[in-house]
Amino acid sequence: MNNSVSDRSFYIESEDEEDEEKEFNKSIEDGGNDSDSSESYTENQQQNIPSSYNTQWPQSYRQSIDLYSSVPSPSIGFLGTPSLSRLGSSFLSSSLTRRHTPETLPFLTKPSVPIVADEQQQQQQRRSSHSLLPPIHSRRSSIRKDDKPSRVSHEHHPISRHSSFTQAVINGINVLCGVGILSTPYAIKEGGWLGLLILLIFAVLSFYTGLLLRRCLDSQPGLETYPDIGQAAFGTGGRIAISIILYVELYACCIEYIILESDNLSSLFPNAHLSLGGYMLDSRILFAILTTLAVLPTVWLRDLSVLSYISAGGVIASIVVVLCLFWVGLVDGVGFENKGTPLNLSTLPVAMGLYGYCYSGHAVFPNIYTSLAKPNQYPAILLTCFVICTILYGGVAVMGYTMFGESTASQFTLNMPHDLVASKIALWTTVVNPFTKYALTISPVAMSLEELVPSNKSHIYAILIRTALVVSTLVVGLCIPFFGLVMSFIGSLFTMLVTLILPCACYLSILRGRVTRLQATLCIIIIIVGVVSSAFGTYSAVSKIIQSLIR
Repeated sequence: MNNSVSDRSFYIESEDEEDEEKEFNKSIEDGGNDSDSSESYTENQQQNIPSSYNTQWPQSYRQSIDLYSSVPSPSIGFLGTPSLSRLGSSFLSSSLTRRHTPETLPFLTKPSVPIVADEQQQQQQRRSSHSLLPPIHSRRSSIRKDDKPSRVSHEHHPISRHSSFTQAVINGINVLCGVGILSTPYAIKEGGWLGLLILLIFAVLSFYTGLLLRRCLDSQPGLETYPDIGQAAFGTGGRIAISIILYVELYACCIEYIILESDNLSSLFPNAHLSLGGYMLDSRILFAILTTLAVLPTVWLRDLSVLSYISAGGVIASIVVVLCLFWVGLVDGVGFENKGTPLNLSTLPVAMGLYGYCYSGHAVFPNIYTSLAKPNQYPAILLTCFVICTILYGGVAVMGYTMFGESTASQFTLNMPHDLVASKIALWTTVVNPFTKYALTISPVAMSLEELVPSNKSHIYAILIRTALVVSTLVVGLCIPFFGLVMSFIGSLFTMLVTLILPCACYLSILRGRVTRLQATLCIIIIIVGVVSSAFGTYSAVSKIIQSLIR
């Protein structure tokens, strides 16, 4: 990938880029007149088959979620080949100025070995190891020789289909184990010890629905993303509805980042304030504004691959914070003595939303699956991710609550004594991590909106849209500065839909007539659990937010 200064510059139109685009299109047209080139291109497209699913909004979903979720692969032996390709150095100038960008990037060079046999073998391997899932044979559509590739990036990187087991596990954990881990002790405070059973139940149900998404992807050719599944199940309306839900969830996560930064930085510097035009900005408001100003330039960046590398450290960051919590409790003498209550029925719905938020990774699972070199490893990868994350969530919940008891805050980092070295490491790790993830999280939302903008005005509109999104997250974060309650709301409303309700509904719709009675019963039960949890959790979270605002 080109590492020149221009690659990391802000989104600015370049005449050279336009000239390169014309040369590229000309080369494609010339290549189309060569029979060998046409045959080579047809062969290369076997893994990137055009379909009706990538011609409707949002066309940028695949690219943006790959960028948001994938862990890049440096030259480290055990990581193997890259899991998902990075978008090119002209990330914004290429993908934003062409409104009809397909979700898959075509191979533009002839591979050294044929891939047709490998593809057929992979399709035969796509059988679920779960006894409750029926075997479904995936079909592959044909491709016309006169199809032309669309230029998406100057680098022409394809979406890799060679992600290893290790990379896929790291990607899955990086998506699942996010800021939700900070609130699991607070969830025990709100729901009681028996509430941990909800965490385990959600883990099992989410794992199963993750397998259902795989069956949906294998049911028809051309399905690659969650919106594709929604379109196959419920038509264009289903695609748009699911896409909106997924994008709003990502947008809400960015709001959580602003609140998180504000809470932790104001905890580190409680006396910070600023008088501006006669208005006194306390530490919470001041750091929320400073955080917004800090992340805004990263949102404008044309090359986000550097942030992707840094954001991949989210797994390490989570482990560091957990180790710091354990160190403070065991070595620094805070101790694990608080007992708590078995069950708090009045606030249990809030805990349900918090636990639900912990498993909000289904928007990315289809991308992880379709990137695998060995798709039959998907159940094992998914199981590994859920087991590791559930152990981390449960361990932190127990440690945090036994350390701080009823004084447990919505983020356990706020309870850790600030004079301890381990506490400072945990706090600063928590503060730094969202700065790398904010731009990657908001980019899918921005790219989807930019698809609706006329291409001849995309430059200025790209800047305006991204700036407006960032400023709006600041405004919402300042108006509703309740980290735990906002997380419970997101987990109750959006995560229940994305994780429990929609996978089952899509599965029943796409595979109707081929689903056994047991499978249909399980799906219906999961849908009921999701609807009930969503209803009670959302109502409880909204009620508490309103009460907190009135005070």
